[in-house]
Amino acid sequence: MIENLKSARLLIVGDVMLDRYWWGDVDRISPEAPVPVVRLRRSSVAAGGAGNVAVNAAGLGARTFLVGAVGNDEEASVVRRVLEKEGIDPADLVTRDGAPTTVKTRIVAHGQHVVRVDQESDAEDPAFALERETESALSHLDNVDAVIVSDYAKGFVSDVMLRELFSGASARNIPVLVDPKGRDYARFHGATLITPNLREAADAAGIDSRSRNVATAAGTRLMETGGFQAVLVTQGSDGMTLFRRDFDPTHMPAHAREVYDVTGAGDTVIATMGASVAAGFDLEEAARLANLAAGVVVAQIGTTSIKFDELSSALMDAGISVRKKAS
Repeated sequence: MIENLKSARLLIVGDVMLDRYWWGDVDRISPEAPVPVVRLRRSSVAAGGAGNVAVNAAGLGARTFLVGAVGNDEEASVVRRVLEKEGIDPADLVTRDGAPTTVKTRIVAHGQHVVRVDQESDAEDPAFALERETESALSHLDNVDAVIVSDYAKGFVSDVMLRELFSGASARNIPVLVDPKGRDYARFHGATLITPNLREAADAAGIDSRSRNVATAAGTRLMETGGFQAVLVTQGSDGMTLFRRDFDPTHMPAHAREVYDVTGAGDTVIATMGASVAAGFDLEEAARLANLAAGVVVAQIGTTSIKFDELSSALMDAGISVRKKAS
């Protein structure tokens, strides 16, 4: 039944980034300072942030529209080339003059992150840019089955944009799924689903992340106060827990046999949830698919996206039955 993912149409709105990797080896410590010397062997690039969400969704076969922003620089050209290679049209990437493309450069030696270097701007967008970006997002609502908001707190997902998106989606009965950042989840009021990780959920709920049963406490409080239809709290090696109105919490253990790198796992979760909901699956079945997809990508190093065949194989290996919601 997951063939239905290929009929999904998704609008993804959020902070687009470039993930750059420098891969190498370490065999000595610098004589200049107590730091490792990395001998560079190769480099690679991948779409990051909302771009990675879009790549994951496209990898599952969904038709994907991506709205985000990049700078007027060479890194923006690289982002566009990466997206085009993955079958995603970069036409809705707004160019921001005076602000760089957000880039995360990770130096990896022997399969381990040595350091990460971030290139980004903290400047707020002018009003005309916000209006242009919002109009670009709204223009796709008549042609999609679900909306994903990928908020990395880099400034693209404005309160104005959120209000317009929620209003437009609600008028068309389109679900909106949000991967949130920050502690103020009131700005996401009305979302069909939010997907915070455990620390984010605890912070937003005002709960000590070291307390007992923190996932249950945080998820329950967010459901009570946030105005969401559902909350999916991801917990790394402990799996994820789905909270819904009028249902007991549903916990799903992690499926990864080995965890090498959690980079981008949250992007895979929200992309799989969005594609599944857009294809007509209910939230629990969508969450089970997302849990499987996350187990696939964390077993690989670097920013990695899920592919339809990988999810299909994981589904068969797990022996899980997935049904499509009746229309």
